[in-house]
Amino acid sequence: MNYYDEHAKEFIQNTINMKWNSLEDIYNVFLQYVSTGKLLDVGFGSGRDMFYFKNKGFDVYGIDTSKKLCEEAKLKGLKKVYNISVKNMNFENEFDCIWACASLLHIESKNLNETLKKCEIALKNNGIMYCSFKYGDFEGYREDRYYTDLTETSFSDLLKNTNLTVEQIFLSNDVRIDNRTIWLNVILKKQDGN
Repeated sequence: MNYYDEHAKEFIQNTINMKWNSLEDIYNVFLQYVSTGKLLDVGFGSGRDMFYFKNKGFDVYGIDTSKKLCEEAKLKGLKKVYNISVKNMNFENEFDCIWACASLLHIESKNLNETLKKCEIALKNNGIMYCSFKYGDFEGYREDRYYTDLTETSFSDLLKNTNLTVEQIFLSNDVRIDNRTIWLNVILKKQDGN
């Protein structure tokens, strides 16, 4: 994850200024499932989505593995940010929802089931989670970063032995005009394990 420490300012410039209305369709799908509460942004990057949900009235928290991105977020006024990875977080039944936009895609596929279990533990019962991945079957390094691309089938396989169920799964185009990436978007719900 050194990439984000080394390119923090450039990454923030390229993503913070994406217009919220460019992501509005995805936000709206998420907001159909949860409209308020305590939200954890996993891999918050530039903080763009944290600001959006904060403005919508959510109590926003964020984690990121990049120390530099955490420092920048705090300078911009985001207080509840933590320099930890999703695999090392120890939240339990704490969040109404989790937002993981284009962040879990940097985790090797062999570790994604355990990662989703960590998110499940952090969610309250009936909590909602959004996550997104590049669409496809590639796994490996692209431009100095590790990616795990997924399809509907390969994602569903990751939910074994969890209490997470797919509420909605859909494809979308990249919001950046010069990018032709197709995204796999997933809304999950934590079922009551009792």
